[in-house]
Amino acid sequence: MSKDQDRTVYRNAQGEWVNKRNDAERASTLHRTQAEAEAAARGMLSRQAGGELTLKGVNGQIRSKDTIAPGNDPLPPRDSEN
Repeated sequence: MSKDQDRTVYRNAQGEWVNKRNDAERASTLHRTQAEAEAAARGMLSRQAGGELTLKGVNGQIRSKDTIAPGNDPLPPRDSEN
C-alpha cells in the first residue's frame, strides 16, 4: 500500500521521464533522462519526511524500490542490486 508522499519515476508516451507523487494526478516534474528524474524524486522525498521511491524501466516494469530517509522501513530487505 502506498503512502501519499511515495513517488514513482517512469517514462511517458512522449519519451519524457516523469517524477510523480503516487497520490497525484499530474507529474511533479518532467525530465530528459531517468537519472535527472530520479535525482529530483530523491530530493523531494528527503525534504518531505522520506518515503518509497519506485523506479520503472523503459518497458514499464519495476526496476528497483528504495526507502528514502528519514522514511521508516520496518523490514528492510537485503539489497541485491548491482
